Amino acid sequence: QVQLVESGGGLVQAGGSLRLSCAASGRTISNYAMGWFRQAPGKEREFVAAINWSGGNTYYAESVKGRFTISRDNAKNTVYLQMNSLKPEDTAVYYCVASRSGWWDRRDLGSWGQGTQVTVSS
Repeated sequence: QVQLVESGGGLVQAGGSLRLSCAASGRTISNYAMGWFRQAPGKEREFVAAINWSGGNTYYAESVKGRFTISRDNAKNTVYLQMNSLKPEDTAVYYCVASRSGWWDRRDLGSWGQGTQVTVSS
């Protein structure tokens, strides 16, 4: 079982940037696709971005396309989410998740992190 710990959240003004990290332990994630979800107060958890095992394929929600970039460093067992041009509607708890396979399939998810809060002020 892999353990995931997110970090890098915080308070930022609209238009600013943050980089989230998801550090994995207990097992290498180099063979697995990884993803980010977010959940705003009173809303359902929603998909944000995903990356396949090699980093060769990435996927984004329409709402973040062109502003967010997902990447991974398999040597460091870590996945990142670079968030630029942040908007107040990006405010949410952001969660990292490991897939059970090397190719992203949101129906086949495994371990989740505890989340990190991102707050964007207007």
